[in-house]
Amino acid sequence: MPQQGDDAAASPPAYQRTTLWGSVKRAVSATAQSSPPRLALIIFAGFISVVSVLLMMPWASASGRSAQVHDAVFVATSAVSVTGLTPVNTAEHWSLGGQIVILAAIQVGGLGILTLASLVAISVTHHLGLRTRLVAQEGMASGPLGEVGSLIKTVVICSVVVQAALAAVLIPRMMMLEDSPAAGAWHGLFYSISAFNNAGFVIHPDGLAGVENDPLVLWTIMIGVFLGSLGFPVLLLLWRYRLVLKRWSLHTKITMEFTVAFMVLGAIAYALLEWNHADTLGPMDTWEKLQNSLFASVMMRSGGFSVVDNIMEHSETMLVTNALMFVGGGSASTAGGIKVTTFAVILLAFIAEARGHEESSAHGRTIPAQAVRVAISVVAMAATFILISTLTLIILTGEDLERPLFESISAFATAGLTSGLTEELPPAGLYVLSGLMFAGRVGIMTFAAALTIRHSRTRYRYPEGRPIIG
Repeated sequence: MPQQGDDAAASPPAYQRTTLWGSVKRAVSATAQSSPPRLALIIFAGFISVVSVLLMMPWASASGRSAQVHDAVFVATSAVSVTGLTPVNTAEHWSLGGQIVILAAIQVGGLGILTLASLVAISVTHHLGLRTRLVAQEGMASGPLGEVGSLIKTVVICSVVVQAALAAVLIPRMMMLEDSPAAGAWHGLFYSISAFNNAGFVIHPDGLAGVENDPLVLWTIMIGVFLGSLGFPVLLLLWRYRLVLKRWSLHTKITMEFTVAFMVLGAIAYALLEWNHADTLGPMDTWEKLQNSLFASVMMRSGGFSVVDNIMEHSETMLVTNALMFVGGGSASTAGGIKVTTFAVILLAFIAEARGHEESSAHGRTIPAQAVRVAISVVAMAATFILISTLTLIILTGEDLERPLFESISAFATAGLTSGLTEELPPAGLYVLSGLMFAGRVGIMTFAAALTIRHSRTRYRYPEGRPIIG
């Protein structure tokens, strides 16, 4: 029979346990202060691991058997990174419990991205001078830079309000369309959260094909995706100042201009390329063609929902989709990609160079050279990751360039559109895309923040050397 002394020896003294917990807290605190992006990587990786374990539970599968490790890891990464790619049919493979886990992962992942992006923006400004911090505060439009708790609360409230408004429209409509009111309510709630978070997960066996001609459902999802892709700083500023353009920050103006431009140009391109295509828009009437062209354009930039199979589209359309997915949505949003502001900064720098100007500008504001360097670095990193992934998938599958490239861009940009290749990939290919989704969602933000923070002045300057360009 164990003695009391044995019990005491079996468990460490209270002061040791306190010291251990204190060490963990100090380590987390030190990491948060020295490198918030690094802490974000650890937190997101840990949460993906938890969701993967939950999805491998027998109760999470419709068959009652444990899911394969590679499938669980892939779907968990896709849900937390709010991508939408999946190697299995979400409606048929997962039980209600599994779908609830996926929805919770989408919600936490989406809110986490918004909060993380805002907090990283704050942490970056603390490394800058007072004047730059004041400008950054104007761009964030979120109150004093030090009020982190207030910022997080505002992010959560903003997200919940928008998703509740979407659910108020979708739930009654889906209850009318479904045979079971309970199923309709669940579908309406799921799509409300999935749309605002730009996740693209669907829980109908045939996707959105069953509601492809219902304007109320399609327009509500479009609005949800559009709002989610703008980003928290833009949403908050729009709510505060409405259409008073002179009160908009430079970030808001650029985000709105390029978002609307890409949406319109994408819809025009999709309609022109697919108007008479028998496998996509061809059988529809004129209104349906216009509506679905706009829907496709909005989804190309990160939404991930689709009413037609992307693999049925012309190669030219898939190329346009690749470009729009690569750009993505707004900064500090649930959308992915390199972000519209990154594209805008590079485009403005190109225009300034073409005009012979030493600095680029927009709306009466000069864009610093450091911002241009960071934008170019982000694009270079994104292109490198996509190149490596595409090459790896070609080797693993023996496919031509088109489908591996489409799938890689969709994964990195967390867009969720698919050419059908994900369902055919071996486990190694799924792990490649899982890493790409993680890098595209958290890594690019970490990379950009690190480049912004690492700004040091040198007390010397080398003689100029001019290599031949072009």
